[in-house]
Amino acid sequence: MISKKSISVILPNYNGKHLLEQYLPSVVEALQFEAIDYEIIVIDDASKDDSIIFLEKNYPQITILKNEINQGFSKTCNKGIFKASKDLIFLLNSDVKLEKDYFSAQWKYFSEEDTYGVMGRIMNFDGKKIEDAARFPRFKGAKFKANAFYYSENSEDTVYTTYLSGANALVDRKKLLLLKGFDEIYSPFYFEDFDLGLRSWEMGWKSYYEHQSVCYHRVSASTKTVNKSNSVKIIYNRNSFILQSIHLKGMKNNLWHLQLFTTTLLGHLVKGEFWILKAIREFLNRKSEIKNSKQNNKQLQKQLNSDNDLHSIIKIISKSIASKKIVWL
Repeated sequence: MISKKSISVILPNYNGKHLLEQYLPSVVEALQFEAIDYEIIVIDDASKDDSIIFLEKNYPQITILKNEINQGFSKTCNKGIFKASKDLIFLLNSDVKLEKDYFSAQWKYFSEEDTYGVMGRIMNFDGKKIEDAARFPRFKGAKFKANAFYYSENSEDTVYTTYLSGANALVDRKKLLLLKGFDEIYSPFYFEDFDLGLRSWEMGWKSYYEHQSVCYHRVSASTKTVNKSNSVKIIYNRNSFILQSIHLKGMKNNLWHLQLFTTTLLGHLVKGEFWILKAIREFLNRKSEIKNSKQNNKQLQKQLNSDNDLHSIIKIISKSIASKKIVWL
């Protein structure tokens, strides 16, 4: 018999009063629909709007943690993760709306001891396009990627994903604490959920995608504008380099470094994208932090008696879809 578990919702917020007003009611409704024990923890990342006033007035039952200065996604989420007290942690973005029965199809996964977590289908807000589904892993040259989306047409199929989106990930709290939450090397944002997913697989745990669990995501015009700035491109690429450096092993790691300093670098310079030099410099400046992250992962793998690596992840997921009717997006 499938049993339900208690949930701690971890919701980072920065100047998101308008988002909380629109989408927080759907979160409360979905939790109450399951009739479970739950808590909601909002971590405010030094907002300048009235987010906290709104929450205190309308949701007095919510726990509010406050950052005095803006700390970015991973540090803000970790503050909530370490405060959480329930069986499962639900990592949620403030711009996501849940269907009322969002959690109903996800309880079954946590009856398996090696489950790390599960995520649902992310639709755009008009419900016409799937924004995020299961992610398939592969190597492109020496680089590890997981940007191919897929799902199964059979609702009874078990579908793995390389990593869980930080926007809607339901995970085992004890396992997340063993991983020490998000790696703050990625602050302020980008690739922390990808890294967390890879680390969970490397520990011998599994991440799933549930197509029957539906939520909706709205991307603001302001976010799209910000994402075009060179400063964001620098952070994005720096963190992409950090991810590869931490998780690639042996010859793949050596080949990737060669690829970075030849084709990747020259490709950007030819296009006049000189900001790539700063991204690489910031990556190189984090050499000692990268070494620490790799050592922490290795120590936990030894503790859990796991030798999984990126090749293992590809093999497990590839084998799992061989006999399924898969839809590629």
